[in-house]
Amino acid sequence: MIDKLEKKLLRNLSRASRDWQMLEPGDRVMVCLSGGKDSYVLMDLLAKLQRIVPFEYELIAVNLDQVQPGFDQQILVDWCDREGHAHHMIRVDTYSVVLDKVPQGKTYCSMCSRLRRGILYSTAVELGATKIALGHHRDDIVETALLNLFYSGKLGTMPPRLRSDDGRNTIIRPLAYCAEDDIATYAGAKAFPIIPCNLCGSQDGLHRQQIKRMLADLEQHNPRVKGNMLAALGNVQPTHLLDRDLHDALGLDIATGADPFLGSATAETGAGDAH
Repeated sequence: MIDKLEKKLLRNLSRASRDWQMLEPGDRVMVCLSGGKDSYVLMDLLAKLQRIVPFEYELIAVNLDQVQPGFDQQILVDWCDREGHAHHMIRVDTYSVVLDKVPQGKTYCSMCSRLRRGILYSTAVELGATKIALGHHRDDIVETALLNLFYSGKLGTMPPRLRSDDGRNTIIRPLAYCAEDDIATYAGAKAFPIIPCNLCGSQDGLHRQQIKRMLADLEQHNPRVKGNMLAALGNVQPTHLLDRDLHDALGLDIATGADPFLGSATAETGAGDAH
């Protein structure tokens, strides 16, 4: 079973890499290894793919110890040594900063990730990395799309490949086409030494957890709902959205049609029926 699942995950990772030019000859890829299931699977699969692709690329695992209670970076060092992965370990106390700056009752994730991102981006430059690989998977991508839609009033998600705002780094998400359930099953079968996040793991009622529950409920009625959402994110119809700047940027004409309030048919069924 594990061999079949490994092939499936490798196939999805390879397809994502081809679609988005994630892995290229001569790349030095900094793999962000957090100690969670996703980053372990990412590192494991990238190393396996490294042996079968017809070009060479380099991998280096990087972990940032943010001095959260209960976090043991040595577990990652030992795992990398056993598996033969090159690694670079960092320790910076962002935990105290987050506790000090985030008001009680608010979630820590935003500030924690922002601080971590800045440190990792600088580390990638110091190491001469051409790409930064993150462990976000298909479920993360569709959940983020819904979070932005429901709570931020925008359409957007985590792209498989992205140039950082400062222009110094290229971020890739090789697991973009991989389902979280498959990743969890694979991680369990491989018995990766998972290190829990004790900072945000103790916080209840996070919006992302609500989205996860909603999607799980929808999957009971339509098992393909997450796959359909991922497909929709790659099948955008700009003429059917409400972003005037996007229309202008693409040189699109504003959709024309009879005014529904004058009684004529509209281009889309029900377009004039909003109440």
